[in-house]
Amino acid sequence: MPITKTSMKSITTRLAPKTRTSPEVEKLVAEVLALASSGSKLEDNYWEKKIFERLNRLLVNQHQAVLEAALDQTFKSQTPAFEILADSIETAAESVSYEHDGQMYEVLLLAIPIIAQTRYTIPSGPIRTPLIAETVEYLKDLIIAQHANLSIVPWLYSIDQIPQSHSQTRILLEKMAKSAIEQADVVYELKGMPETIPVLADPRFILCAVAVQSGKSIFVWQEEEQLKVERNIALKRWQAAMASVLTELLPGCEYEILLPDAFFTNCREADKKVRPLSLIAAVNYLESTLGVSPAELSCVVAPFGQEMTDEFRISFAIKGHPEIIYGVVWPLYDRESVSVEDIEDGGASNTTVELIADTLHGAGVGDVFKHAMLFTPEMCEDCGVPLFSNRSADVVHAEMPADTPAQQLLFH
Repeated sequence: MPITKTSMKSITTRLAPKTRTSPEVEKLVAEVLALASSGSKLEDNYWEKKIFERLNRLLVNQHQAVLEAALDQTFKSQTPAFEILADSIETAAESVSYEHDGQMYEVLLLAIPIIAQTRYTIPSGPIRTPLIAETVEYLKDLIIAQHANLSIVPWLYSIDQIPQSHSQTRILLEKMAKSAIEQADVVYELKGMPETIPVLADPRFILCAVAVQSGKSIFVWQEEEQLKVERNIALKRWQAAMASVLTELLPGCEYEILLPDAFFTNCREADKKVRPLSLIAAVNYLESTLGVSPAELSCVVAPFGQEMTDEFRISFAIKGHPEIIYGVVWPLYDRESVSVEDIEDGGASNTTVELIADTLHGAGVGDVFKHAMLFTPEMCEDCGVPLFSNRSADVVHAEMPADTPAQQLLFH
């Protein structure tokens, strides 16, 4: 299932396969349900071992459909099994044990997110060798443990270009693990990358893999006391060191680089960080492009999902005009649930709805309307972008005015 610009969580949450249940799905679900019911750590260890053996086999053989079906089935059961399974699949996809010369290594795929905002274009693509070398030097000096080995992909990824499934993530990790541990040259398939959708605020990623002997520390904040560096101090040093690299990588952009961490965790963290920026960037864009002040805009906040809210879609219009001219999607992650009661009372008691409204108000938009109904997440059949609700609860395509200057960004 491809990850859209606005549905990063689809890697780990409510996937909806169309295939019928297979024996592998049934066995995996049964093991996860058993783990969820376990009453001791010893029993936990037993079921976890069986689950990870199965997951490793499924990932290596690229049986993504089985994983999606199991996620869907455990989600419908409304038990803790869904979160257990989602976490287990992520762990198996982004980390691996690797044997070399009789020594066992543990390898973790890291994502380095950079949250960028611009009025122009946020770059992606190849990273020049000197910049990669500089990034590796800072990683070794400031982030990873002294005994760790490292491999890095010389590419600045957009969300459209990172691995699009658990299986693809594992394939990339296996290749990077070999490079890190054996110090072997590997060929990354960087030609033919998907095009990056041009948006105003978006994350970029540098991907690397760190390998350590089994039982050893990975990061500097895990080191023994004399070598240990706290996370917050490591982050400040990392941000200061990487400033020169990012200035060259992201000309014309404002940016914030986050601390390197596990792939799936940091992908979600990046998407969370970019959400309010996307709203602010949208207001700035409409102001500069159409010559309207933020006070002249009105917004509609609408929850979208199948059985519960998966995301909010925020529509922009010129005050006094019904046409939707722009749209931003605010995806939900982890435990950011929105209940039916929240929807029916317009989200007045929900912190996410409040944050969206507060962000818009802070950007100068005074007129914010909140729908009290759940919309089906429809997409445009022609261009594939999300459709947005107007104040009358019609789901429509966001269309800029006909006299808008050419080659402008139309969607986030």
